[in-house]
Amino acid sequence: MIDPYAPAPPGSPPSWGGPGGSRTGASARLPVRPATGRFLVLAGVFVCAACGLVYELELVALASYLIGDSVTQASVVLSVMVFAMGIGSLAAKRLRRFAAAGFGAVEAVLALVGGLSAMVLYAVFAWTGGWGGPWAFAPHVLLVAFSLTIGALIGAEVPLLMELIQRVRRQDAGGAVADLFAADYVGALVGGLAFPFVLLPFLGQLTGALVTGTVNALVGTALVLGLFRRDMTGRARWLLLTANAVVLSLLATATVLADDFERAARHAVYGQDVRVAVRTGAQEVVLTGDTDGRPLDLFLDGRLRLSADDGRRHHEALVRPAMSGPHARVLILGGGDGLAAREVLRHPDVRRVDVVEPDPGLVRLARHDPGLSALNERAYADPRLHVVASDAFRELRSTPTATYDVVVSDLPDPGFTAGTKLYSLEFYGLLRRVLAPGGRLAVHAGPMSARPRTFWTVDATLRAAGLRTVAYRVAAREEALAPGPHRTAAGHPRAARDRGYLLAARTPPGLRLDPAAPRPRTLTSGSLLRDARAAFRTRLTGLPPSTLVHPRY
Repeated sequence: MIDPYAPAPPGSPPSWGGPGGSRTGASARLPVRPATGRFLVLAGVFVCAACGLVYELELVALASYLIGDSVTQASVVLSVMVFAMGIGSLAAKRLRRFAAAGFGAVEAVLALVGGLSAMVLYAVFAWTGGWGGPWAFAPHVLLVAFSLTIGALIGAEVPLLMELIQRVRRQDAGGAVADLFAADYVGALVGGLAFPFVLLPFLGQLTGALVTGTVNALVGTALVLGLFRRDMTGRARWLLLTANAVVLSLLATATVLADDFERAARHAVYGQDVRVAVRTGAQEVVLTGDTDGRPLDLFLDGRLRLSADDGRRHHEALVRPAMSGPHARVLILGGGDGLAAREVLRHPDVRRVDVVEPDPGLVRLARHDPGLSALNERAYADPRLHVVASDAFRELRSTPTATYDVVVSDLPDPGFTAGTKLYSLEFYGLLRRVLAPGGRLAVHAGPMSARPRTFWTVDATLRAAGLRTVAYRVAAREEALAPGPHRTAAGHPRAARDRGYLLAARTPPGLRLDPAAPRPRTLTSGSLLRDARAAFRTRLTGLPPSTLVHPRY
């Protein structure tokens, strides 16, 4: 049996690969001792693995933000990447003869594709995401394409690195695999922790991906040209050096232009009147309008959360029916914009209002921004209002029994995966516990006509938690909107979409308005009863409740 790593007989020529310039079946001619060379290869594996996982997490995060439904996007990205890694590993078998040059080329392409992936995906979403027809799926197609490409390149690293580490110092296959995978997995751990705790909060998604690509290119180039340059022809070295110089120049240019690009893309998404755009640490908050007669709009992570044209109708419908009865102590879940608090505080006999909002940045904006604070009528200046910056689930678990007369759930629609636990049987069980005898719970359950199954699943979940419910709906007026995530590309009026609500209590709640409170501007008792009858006609029965371990939304 021929030992491919045995020294060649005296006088025989070295076994070189083809034009790629790497030798096959021979030890590398290293500029350092084998032990040092092996350490440097494993260090390169560590850094490249960290970069690879950052690319994966960046695609998942950006896709969840732009497209929505984080579980689906994470499943698509990770499953496609793992599949592509297998394809890349098989394809890289043909490059083992040119392991050094092949690894350098793979890292250069991976750095370019991974580093620019966030910027390209955001650009496609910003300039085509609001279009109809085939363009509507452009972000989805691009997400799969990036996942396939990055996964194939990451998979190609493993056989090439295995070849290189064996050329540094031959060892049994099991030991080589153990060393390689140990460095790879530890690097993945560091990359996985660096993304949410360092890159995302300090650099953001675009610059974070570009910096990761730069590190990836530098380390790949340094490893190949510094350690294995003698195993490559002069032409291969110059080609690799030129390619990496081009990649680093492109990444550097994109990094310098990232802020200007983000502003241009943001204007393409939200229109030209973006007034405030901040990342609070929990989410991206964008305020548009409130100038030149344009009504104020509030976007959270790219989704329209509040429009001044329709905000009063929504919050009066959500809050006012729940306030018909004892309401000295009120809990608002979410509602960091202050509009639900505005409606609660209109009742002079309210003694205390607790707002549980996990994003203190949104609360600061609602407190100090002139447009938003005027819209909520400076609710945060009222001494009866107290803000708790906490997760609603965690806060309710530590809240004493029968604490509140009214609970208002002003949370994002249940159709978004990140919030499904706040529409679960377990969550409503906690809410039932903190309600005082005779207390009432108001829940915004999303659009009834567009997603009737989701709405009535919320109803079934409340009933499974031991609460009686009454459903009602309020039709939203048509709004002429500029291009954006929920707007037409040409700025045509968006079709009216109703909002569905559920009023819940231990006993059947009456749907009426408090006669002692100031009169609402958009609601009457008669309109509420008509809205309840309209909602009843859409009722879906026999739906199972949603739980933490089996979400139904």
